[in-house]
Amino acid sequence: MTAASAAAQAVASFSAGLPFPLDGFQVQACTAVAAGAGVLVAAPTGAGKTVVGEFAVYQALATGRKAFYTTPIKALSNQKYLDLVRRHGPAQVGLLTGDSAINGDAPVVVMTTEVLRNMMYAGSPALVGLGYVVMDEVHYLADRFRGAVWEEVIIHLPEDVVVVSLSATVSNAEEFGEWLAHVRGAVEVVVSEHRPVPLWQHLMVGRTMYDLFVESGGRVSVNPELVDRIRDEERRRSAGLPARRGEVRSRQGADRTHQHPRTGVTPSRAEVVTALDREGLLPAITFIFSRAGCDAAVAQLLGRGIRLIPSEEGEAIRRLVEERVAGLGDEDLGVLGYWDFVDGLTRGFAAHHAGMLPTFREIVEELFSAGRVRAVFATETLALGINMPARTVVLERLVKYNGESHADLTAAEYTQLTGRAGRRGIDIEGHAVVLWSRGLDPVAVGGLAATRTYPLHSSFRPTSNMAVNLVATVGRDRAREVLETSFAQFQADRGVVGMARAVRRHERELDEIAERWVCHLGDFGEYAAIREELRRLEKGAVKDRQARTREHSAQSLGRLRIGDVIRIPSGRHRGYAVVVASARGGDHAPSPAVVTEDRQFVRLTPADIAAPVVALSNVRLPRSFNPRNPKSRRDVSATLRITVSRLPREQQVASDNPDNPRNPGNPDSTAAPTRSASRRHTSSLDGAEATDSTAERVAAARARLRGHPCHSCPDREEHARWTQKWWRLRREADRLAAEVAGRTNTVARTFDRICELLVERGYLTPDGSGVTAQGQALRRIYTERDLLAAECLRAGVWNTLDAPGLAAAVSMLVHEPRRDDADPSPRMPNTAVAEAVEATMAIWSGLTEAEQHHHLPVTSAPDAGLAWMIHAWATGRRLELVLRGSDLAAGDFVRRCKQLIDLLGQLGDVAPHPALRRKARQAADAVLRGVVAADRLD
Repeated sequence: MTAASAAAQAVASFSAGLPFPLDGFQVQACTAVAAGAGVLVAAPTGAGKTVVGEFAVYQALATGRKAFYTTPIKALSNQKYLDLVRRHGPAQVGLLTGDSAINGDAPVVVMTTEVLRNMMYAGSPALVGLGYVVMDEVHYLADRFRGAVWEEVIIHLPEDVVVVSLSATVSNAEEFGEWLAHVRGAVEVVVSEHRPVPLWQHLMVGRTMYDLFVESGGRVSVNPELVDRIRDEERRRSAGLPARRGEVRSRQGADRTHQHPRTGVTPSRAEVVTALDREGLLPAITFIFSRAGCDAAVAQLLGRGIRLIPSEEGEAIRRLVEERVAGLGDEDLGVLGYWDFVDGLTRGFAAHHAGMLPTFREIVEELFSAGRVRAVFATETLALGINMPARTVVLERLVKYNGESHADLTAAEYTQLTGRAGRRGIDIEGHAVVLWSRGLDPVAVGGLAATRTYPLHSSFRPTSNMAVNLVATVGRDRAREVLETSFAQFQADRGVVGMARAVRRHERELDEIAERWVCHLGDFGEYAAIREELRRLEKGAVKDRQARTREHSAQSLGRLRIGDVIRIPSGRHRGYAVVVASARGGDHAPSPAVVTEDRQFVRLTPADIAAPVVALSNVRLPRSFNPRNPKSRRDVSATLRITVSRLPREQQVASDNPDNPRNPGNPDSTAAPTRSASRRHTSSLDGAEATDSTAERVAAARARLRGHPCHSCPDREEHARWTQKWWRLRREADRLAAEVAGRTNTVARTFDRICELLVERGYLTPDGSGVTAQGQALRRIYTERDLLAAECLRAGVWNTLDAPGLAAAVSMLVHEPRRDDADPSPRMPNTAVAEAVEATMAIWSGLTEAEQHHHLPVTSAPDAGLAWMIHAWATGRRLELVLRGSDLAAGDFVRRCKQLIDLLGQLGDVAPHPALRRKARQAADAVLRGVVAADRLD
């Protein structure tokens, strides 16, 4: 039998056990795997690409080899584990996540990608006999926080392991496949853009649902009826007329008009769900880019008395949920929002977001997948691989907060979200519904829905843990070579080719242009160089002035004291505010914390203010003030408004205008230039704003310019136009050349700088070729702040803490507060923990200085905002008392506890002293209780 026929026979045997025939792309990919080749499958959500991964599992069992099935998140690992157990039986399948270890020696093991990476670095014996690795959701390698793990695994797996990569549809699948072939050998790229369930796009305007696209004469365009309706709504709004009464129009064209109490053009969530139910478009997932919005949606439907399932089914669901939470007390359930949660489920709807207890999310996923819950209101985390297909997906908005600002959805995000619509084998079509709101252009929505260009970009970067592991396993020189094979470097090198070609083209054009400015009076090139020097000097003087402005602004922030009332002159926090925490010390820019008029707690930096700020008044803050407590912020904001109202009118007017001479922030009183001064002196640089040396250099350059023979040329400006073009092209050529140099071997250079830092700190031997005892400990610390954790162990700053105190201090390394939610003066459980926190911050400060010295990204600042809560939990306090007065969601608290337990477990293995190792294990056990222990999913 030939290899080709053997592969075809294996695929046929596998297919015979399926309840459906394989699609063409599935046959192609499975045949490649059966022939021993790696494969990259890029296909839309719901297309059935996981069948290829399941075939790899089938092949492993058929040939007596092992298969590892990796997923990006624990919830997806659990789901895939249950799927494979149903197919192959519990004896054949295992599960390894940070929380669960079930039958880890089985021939088929499902795990998160990080678990496999850690096994490889540790040289785990479980890798013996490994034949296949399935990397589900491999497009996760673009994730800026975790993406490097996927590349590490792909690069370091033994060459004889067949890698099956499953990805969402990306526009550069061929490029990614080419890199896979470069590092893994033969790889077949299989791309399918066919959706087995057609997806219809809609826009809902009021209570009317329109098709987004219509086909006419063989061409597809945005629905003109929809465009006319939106124009009409915009005209009515502009004229102050009420919105048109709503109607729901199905795709088949049946119009049904219904009167509603609302007059706005955007329907309520209850109205949307009711309309979808009436049209037979449930089950539906409504994506709301806010946890609070998801919870509010459930509350709104409960308030309206919406019921989507029969009462008998609801009672059956209630009994099921009660069984799942039987281990939790009523007090904990109340804190977790259980009663509203179960009331919604018994009516057929629920929320789903990361702030929920993971067990609650798992219940929602199971009930929705079984069709027993008909509507889910979810954040975008639901789109990350969990198998929860729906008939309809609703998008309330096309803007979401990305962690830094509100930004429009990208085409990739839109496709990922709407790809959930349409259940293969159940629905004949899926539906994506966008709710229209004022300013939303249907043509732009159409462009978003039709775009198919979303490339995959690497986020790979070396870390300290990666560096010591590579040096230990393959040596420094080989490690450098390995890193140069990363997808990040592959993409960078490919981009360099085009830039290098552009540099060569620019150099030819520069030679041609230089022939155009020949002057009979002298060397015009020399004259042009003087003009360019003068331009640079003038531009540098402007930058010097701007730097002085920033310096004065920073100094003004550093002078502020707690209780000072200030006026923020511009930016997103513009308005009055009161200082609630003074500027942080050290070498970092001052960043006092303030509470604004609208009760927002933020940290101000010099980048947030356009001019210096001064104290207009001072108020006394209550001793009980807690910036994390909404009531505390509300009370301080009310005091602020009263204080501002009592300021003299002329002081309010002056603070509103930075150019007002009575404003203390004016340069006349602070020596910092204002914006009007900037405008007055941008081109006049030999005045008071320029330093004496700058003024002298400018004057000298102007004198040389006037004294040059070409200065009197009658064609001077004509020549100058050519030289200006030459200099513009010269700067562009130099910029490209510098970028080419900067992007070549960037990953390896970063690795070298990390190794230099690790040599200095004693984690590598002096010549950098070996790993020290401290480095061996760092090898087994897997956290974003790996080197900081190792430095704290080395310095012994946690040695004297008891187990709860150790848990509290180490929580600094796992806590990531949401933006503007950091507490400047977090509550401490006792003096010992406070001292450990202070010592940890001092170590972090020294570490970041060293990282900056080596031109490395700095370790993010640890945050002690969880210290008191973790200590309280580890000493046995009830969840309700632990979370009282905090904005932290119960689900977030549980997730942070799981991360802390994982890190404490690592410290229990590598801490240099037996007593500290013992306390780390005791601390992990103390945190692993109650809802944390009862919830094994996340």
